[in-house]
Amino acid sequence: MTDFLQKHKISLSIGIVWLFHISAIVGITLGNLDWFIEKTPLNLSLCLFLFIITYPVDNIKKILAFAIFFSGGMFAEWLGVNYGVLFGNYEYGSNFGPKLDGVPYLIGTYWALLTYITASILNYSSLQDWLKILLAAILMVLLDFFMEHSAPIFDFWKFEGGIAPLENYIAWFGLALLFQIILKAFKIRGERLFATHLYLAQLVFFMYFYF
Repeated sequence: MTDFLQKHKISLSIGIVWLFHISAIVGITLGNLDWFIEKTPLNLSLCLFLFIITYPVDNIKKILAFAIFFSGGMFAEWLGVNYGVLFGNYEYGSNFGPKLDGVPYLIGTYWALLTYITASILNYSSLQDWLKILLAAILMVLLDFFMEHSAPIFDFWKFEGGIAPLENYIAWFGLALLFQIILKAFKIRGERLFATHLYLAQLVFFMYFYF
């Protein structure tokens, strides 16, 4: 059984990711919004677990990079939530789990996770490094763009005035670009197939509710 799981962990992980996201789309569409959205911390925690075992995050260099992105993301969000710096004036709702001074721990995790998976999507291409970094940062901002539409509805976060300002996307791109440069400097390469499916599953989920 252990050998089977090890051999097929990528395929199984991809299947689980799509199962959770498609189930959420169907469930929310059928009117079960509260039940599914309350499970957001569980869903993100599961994605993180699958990422750790498939990427894998298995040495000091990868753990250190993850810690940098987690801490950097948390600090940037703390500035945003408490001082309106970088992203604009906003606050987090109750569906992202426990918070530290208004900032959910999971959002720091999400910054790190998204940095890794977008880099992995492009790492094995023949593009020049600067273009990989740029495109990975754009992928991060693209996902955030579609997330912003559903965030208030799902009680993830809410901007003053109800709409994310332009400065939010500029800050997202700047921070994403910095994280991608740091990750490239660490010379870390991850599992491309799982990363691609995890990104696409989230993009499909938020695009569905955008349109």
